[in-house]
Parts: sequence; C-alpha cells; structure tokens
Amino acid sequence: MTSPRPDNTACIVVDIQERLNPALHQAEEMVANSRTLLQGLQALDVPVAATEQYPKGLGHTVAAVGGLLGGAPVFEKTRFSALIPEVQQFLQSRNIENVILIGAEAHVCMLQTVLDLRAAGLGVYVPFECTASRAPANKANALEQMCAAGAVVSNVESVLFQLLGDAKHPAFKTVSKLIQ
Repeated sequence: MTSPRPDNTACIVVDIQERLNPALHQAEEMVANSRTLLQGLQALDVPVAATEQYPKGLGHTVAAVGGLLGGAPVFEKTRFSALIPEVQQFLQSRNIENVILIGAEAHVCMLQTVLDLRAAGLGVYVPFECTASRAPANKANALEQMCAAGAVVSNVESVLFQLLGDAKHPAFKTVSKLIQ
C-alpha cells in the first residue's frame, strides 16, 4: 500500500442523504467533520465523488455536504457497496491508489465499500468521525471489521496532515486553520 498523496488519493462520499441522516447517531457531528475534511481536500486538490443510495426514497446528499462537492460527480446506486462501475471508472481514470471513505451507514454501505476497495487492492482510509450508523454499537463493530480487512481507521486531522506531508506545502495554512 502506497502512502496517500494528493496525486494518488481520492475521496468517496457515501450516502450522506436527506432522509437517512436524521436517523443516524451523532449525524450533525459526522456532517460537520465531513465538511472539514472536504474543505481540506479541496485545498489539496484531491478529487471527490459521491454516491446516493436510491435517492427517490432517501433523498439527495444533505445540503451542508452537497454544497462542498462543487462539480464532483454524484452517482446514484442501489447496491450497498459504493464501488459501482461509475466509481471504479472515476478511480481508474485518475490512477487512484488510495481512497478516503466517508459517509453512512458504517456497518452497511461503508463496510461493504471498504471490503470491495480492499479486494481491488486499494488503500482505504476511514476517518472515524466522518461515518455513522443508527446504533453506535454497529458503527464500532464496522470500524473493527474495516481494520481487520486492512483499512486504516484514522481521523480528519491525521488524514489531512498525511496528505500535506510537510509544513512547507502551499495548503498548510489553509488546512491548519480548518482543524483548529
């Protein structure tokens, strides 16, 4: 697994949706932390894509997150794993080796995506504060399974500073202000 750098890493936002979010434990915190991460990734020019699980029923990406996606592609899905053909193409076309994965629910769509990404040979980083489940125990169990599958369960600050690599990076001040 190669170290994550802005040129070999992408972020996939999984199903942070209008009708699902209110049911999630600590959803507001998850959205706030996801926003911080996404702003840092923008400063680092890390590509982002999003998925929406059956948007007819669950609505679209919550505005607080969707507003940070800019021109990022948003792919509709019915599979629980977000590694659908459109996402695979998004990753392959950019020669991505590492994926930062954020979203919901930790024990369903996030876990199945982690397993598929790892099976595809990709490095996976999951900031623990950027995922949620309805039940906290399900999230904790999912994070354990992700680790066992070889994903790195991390946090927003660690992920962003790992991508920066050096305080001399042009985005250092921007990222530092985000996490203070």
